[in-house]
Amino acid sequence: MLEMKNIKKIYRTAVLETHALEDFSLEVKAGEFVSVMGPSGSGKTTFLNVAGLLDTFEQGSYILDGKDVSRLSDRDMSRIRNQNIGFVFQSFNLIPDLDVRDNVDVPLRYRGLSASDRKKRIEKALELVGLSSRAKHLPSQLSGGQQQRVAIARVLAGDPKLILADEPTGNLDSLMAREIMDLLDRINADGTTIVMVTHSPECASRAQRQIHVLDGRVVDLEIPPLTIAGAGGGLAEAVR
Repeated sequence: MLEMKNIKKIYRTAVLETHALEDFSLEVKAGEFVSVMGPSGSGKTTFLNVAGLLDTFEQGSYILDGKDVSRLSDRDMSRIRNQNIGFVFQSFNLIPDLDVRDNVDVPLRYRGLSASDRKKRIEKALELVGLSSRAKHLPSQLSGGQQQRVAIARVLAGDPKLILADEPTGNLDSLMAREIMDLLDRINADGTTIVMVTHSPECASRAQRQIHVLDGRVVDLEIPPLTIAGAGGGLAEAVR
């Protein structure tokens, strides 16, 4: 689903050059649920921005769902974002003057879908997140956990292949955080690939695989296992 090789991302000002990503390489298979952890300033959010085609990069290659997206035009990146990638943010990013239904509808309108198709998608998404009865509520009338469910419904209505989540439980209490993680687990079980940045070890442990980022690079903290040969074979010759 996602393959980055030797990505370099530099932010420049008149007096400062910051290497946000340096030789950043990562592969995420279709259907995986991967958590990304690391201290503040390690490059996690920059990675998500690059992965979600919200930002470009100076060097390296990026293959997304089998397509080289390293040097696309702004228009092509916007099209892929709208059709193939879903974003879940810590701050929900709901439009306060729109009710739940219309918030979910916003990205669908940019696709030029018919009203009947949008209606079916919205109803299905709200049912999946358990908010069908709140369709006419404004964000201010919902709890934090419910607002995050609306944000997830907005993503699900677009039927993305990849969901990128940036601290999706960061503004929630522990109970609501577990409910959101349960929902992400169910979405992943249905086949959607999820990459989640989080500071929470509990949330990270819910993923199938944990990635650690430090100083703009992926840090492999796992020790490969030794293989023991059969009878008479002695120790395996190498660590795989």
